[in-house]
Amino acid sequence: MQFAQRLAPLQLNVFADMDQAKAKARVAGRELIDLSLGSSDLPTPEPVLRAIADSLPDPSTHGYLLFSGTQAFRHAAAQWYTQKFGIPVDPETEVLQLIGSQEGTAHLPLAILNPGDFALLQDPGYPSHAGGVYLASGQVYPMPLLAENHFLPALEDVPATVLAQAKMMVLSYPHNPTTAIAPLDFFQTAVAFCQQHNLVLIHDFPYVDLVFTDNSNSPSSLAPSILQADPNKTVSIEFFTLSKSYNMGGFRVGYAIGNADLIRGLRQVKAAIDFNQYRGILNGAIAALTGSQAPIQTVIETFRQRRDAAVAALHQIGWNVPTPAATLYLWAKLPEPWAHDSIRFATQLVEATGVAVSPGAGFGKSGEGYVRLALVHESLVLETAIARIQQFLNAS
Repeated sequence: MQFAQRLAPLQLNVFADMDQAKAKARVAGRELIDLSLGSSDLPTPEPVLRAIADSLPDPSTHGYLLFSGTQAFRHAAAQWYTQKFGIPVDPETEVLQLIGSQEGTAHLPLAILNPGDFALLQDPGYPSHAGGVYLASGQVYPMPLLAENHFLPALEDVPATVLAQAKMMVLSYPHNPTTAIAPLDFFQTAVAFCQQHNLVLIHDFPYVDLVFTDNSNSPSSLAPSILQADPNKTVSIEFFTLSKSYNMGGFRVGYAIGNADLIRGLRQVKAAIDFNQYRGILNGAIAALTGSQAPIQTVIETFRQRRDAAVAALHQIGWNVPTPAATLYLWAKLPEPWAHDSIRFATQLVEATGVAVSPGAGFGKSGEGYVRLALVHESLVLETAIARIQQFLNAS
């Protein structure tokens, strides 16, 4: 049996290899502490669950949900965005409901790229960004994110020959996996760059709320939106999810806001592939977006405390990991002798100790030499995991 060539770049998956390593650790009787997945362990807010539960007995929610049936959700998303960033949004033409933001970022290249066109992607970056490009038969041009550049891409380094064939750029800040935040002036530079070179600018924004301050009694700072740099939505589209801020990862609900032509193109692709998720889930999402935002502050404070505990524990074992300003991750540069083999480090660590982390190489070539730790357990569990890491390092 022969498969399409576009599947070839998708055959190597570091995270599938990590799943096998975790399975071996379980078989060997290791108590698993999984820091490799960014799936929040915190509960979904009660008003959200109540709205979903109240929908279940209503037979009008049980059928297919088409675009017109998402109107109430799209209005809630537009209102939420305008209240947060002060930019007006047309819920009829500039908002599209999604089955998670990953669906949107993976499907949009189908509306933009012809076979052989380039997409400019962050390296390291979220793996599904490249996956969507490959499924559209496009080519990936990786833009290295280096610590000395504050993990921002050097747009001026993109070759003219690549730009001549490029149709889109994908950014995502606060950034997974490096935890970096992009300042608004960088976004303004990126918008001007994309306008100059006729590129679509895609911004994946799942960690919009997960930004920390040094003062735990203060609300979090606001991460900038790409549309603040492109308020007329000339080239930009932004993707949001309820997975992180509202702990709704398993409910698979997200949305896109941006340029009306891009929204229409993505809607055309989406219409050919799926309908939408259950209406009751959208009722819960509306409750999240329009209700009290106090639970978000609890989420932020929880991950801030976990961040501080994990960073302190790593410093105590001599691993000087920087304190991230955002996201629910630590991006840790590997010590010798592991500095050039993050996959071997991660697989041997979980097999020996039961502690699972994500190898940096799984996020791209420039991620080699790092591992990502997700702060998805209570502080005491994180400290236990780091004590096991110390034993592993001492034995290696």
